[in-house]
Amino acid sequence: MRRNYDLNAELTSLRRDLHRMPELSGEEVETATRMANWLRDCAADEVIVGMGGHGVAGIFDSGEPGPTVLFRCELDALPIHETGTPEWRSAIPGKGHMCGHDGHMAIMCGLARRLQQKRPARGRIILLYQPAEETGEGARGVIADPRFASIRPDFAFGLHNLPGMSAGHVGLRAGSFCFASEGMEIHLAGRTSHAAHPEDGISPAAATIDLAARLPKLPSELGLTPEDGLVTLSHMRLGESAFGIAPGESWIMATIRARTDEVQERLMAAARDMAARAAAAAGLGIDISTAERFAACFNDDDATDILREAVTETGTPCVELDGPFRWSEDFGLFGSVCPSAFFVLGAGEDHPQLHNPDYDFPDEIIPVALAVFERVARGRCG
Repeated sequence: MRRNYDLNAELTSLRRDLHRMPELSGEEVETATRMANWLRDCAADEVIVGMGGHGVAGIFDSGEPGPTVLFRCELDALPIHETGTPEWRSAIPGKGHMCGHDGHMAIMCGLARRLQQKRPARGRIILLYQPAEETGEGARGVIADPRFASIRPDFAFGLHNLPGMSAGHVGLRAGSFCFASEGMEIHLAGRTSHAAHPEDGISPAAATIDLAARLPKLPSELGLTPEDGLVTLSHMRLGESAFGIAPGESWIMATIRARTDEVQERLMAAARDMAARAAAAAGLGIDISTAERFAACFNDDDATDILREAVTETGTPCVELDGPFRWSEDFGLFGSVCPSAFFVLGAGEDHPQLHNPDYDFPDEIIPVALAVFERVARGRCG
């Protein structure tokens, strides 16, 4: 490495370049190429591309027996038009890194630089740049990729920045960390008629209104509190935009969330049953589809202790969280592969919220996360 090298400055520049050129889930071609080139420049022993879509994995192998430890970040941006005005604002209208994945990638690239400077003494370290987190497809695709077997980890770690928490503070807890979630679309089909003679058709209006009122109450009907599960209506449409037609179709979209995968399955089954009964009672056809499925994120006790130790050793302020977050993270699927743990990193108490159009990742917290991840890596692999 060259003298007078400023890693923080390099990572800040990288993060801002990534922010300028966001790519949506499943479209992360240029971003993935840049990350693969970065890993090669950091002398990774192997770089795997095209994992589960556009995923990239960098392998730093000591050649000695030891654990395989995986660190994961995300490649994708969001279909949100940026309204903030930094010099590095998005150059692509309607697309933006409004969730901070550009910052997460910069942190991972910093870890690659650290591993270039000092190789692991035992085992392997895997740096995974995962695609399509925002749709819930990325982790599933990576794990299903046949090449994942060759890098199957003994531990997996990840993070997400969190506006509303003091900048540079870590939030951590064992057990439930993020809710499971899945989107459900219910299509009810009847028969249109002239608006002057609605009795000649089969209108889905009453059933649609009934479902719209009852679906959000479903968790309480199952004895669940909002801290265990919730149903949120996200979109509805009844018939066509015309005064002369009594409607023959309707669509209801809802997001269903739960603290655990088991409760999530109960809610999904109950929602399907409720919709089917409403359709049958009204003489309507029904079609139900789902999308954006996220497993619950559950922090393993041992993996959480490893993170907590790293946070303590780096002198990073830490908050023990009272309960899980209602938002979802597809990192949870890695818990089905190995012991895993996830933490949040404060982006600032007054920072714009995730998915806000003026959100921008705070560069000053990059070194904090990098220090924690490197401490974990050195503690496991030397």
